[in-house]
Amino acid sequence: MYTPEHSPLGQATHYPAQYDASLLFPLPRAPKRQELGLQQATPFFGADLWTAYELSWLNERGKPQVAIAHVTVPCETPHIVESKSFKLYLGSFNGSRFASADEVRARIRADVSEAVWRGSGQTGSVGVKLVLPEQFDAQQVHEVDGLLLDRLDLDCTHYTPAPELLAAHHDEAPVTETLVSHLLKSNCLVTGQPDWGSVQIAYSGAQIDQAGLLQYLVSFRDHNEFHEQCVERIFMDVWTRCRPIKLSVYARYTRRGGLDINPFRTSHPQPLPANVRTARQ
Repeated sequence: MYTPEHSPLGQATHYPAQYDASLLFPLPRAPKRQELGLQQATPFFGADLWTAYELSWLNERGKPQVAIAHVTVPCETPHIVESKSFKLYLGSFNGSRFASADEVRARIRADVSEAVWRGSGQTGSVGVKLVLPEQFDAQQVHEVDGLLLDRLDLDCTHYTPAPELLAAHHDEAPVTETLVSHLLKSNCLVTGQPDWGSVQIAYSGAQIDQAGLLQYLVSFRDHNEFHEQCVERIFMDVWTRCRPIKLSVYARYTRRGGLDINPFRTSHPQPLPANVRTARQ
């Protein structure tokens, strides 16, 4: 049964050293989207951008190889992959031999694609890119761009999501702006472990009250949800409360177990953001 309680989270763990695709544990997106009033159709596009820093395998002569993996999971997939299961799956490559990095990339792409589309009667593919050691020096660290909300000196009293804090000035001229905060914190839905992130909100429309937006983002501090679910909740709260013409929400969470998850949701088609790590990642 694919529910968080049946996932590897919070359970004693065996770390397989041989490749095992069955370790991937898909979780359906639908239940949390239904909490937000969403059924089949969603008002957003986007993807979940994963970075895996602890990927290793053996070449055909038994010599260890290492790489960084970027995995892009479209938000249209019916499932996400539970992150601990993804860690265990990647760890299962450690003692297995592969002919090339391309073979490893193809295997990850096929396995994750199967997991996120499992049981839906549909097929699709995730994106997978491997960054090899000779490319490590070109990897960048860059903060998400935008006007920093954290500069505001204000009182914060809500630590569970409080969408009533959101407001926009519909009696004034519309604006286009990008706002950023590094104060996003939520907790794992199952274990309660803290998840730290930076969030970027870009929109066009009635100007959003910045103090209320920052207080709203802080209100996730004691909230238990997975990264993808938090970003979709933020998107829907801003979309319904502030009624922008266009909206995108992008969060970059710090890594756990060698993985970071960075969901992006947008009301309108546009290129995905570059999967560039921030200083805290």
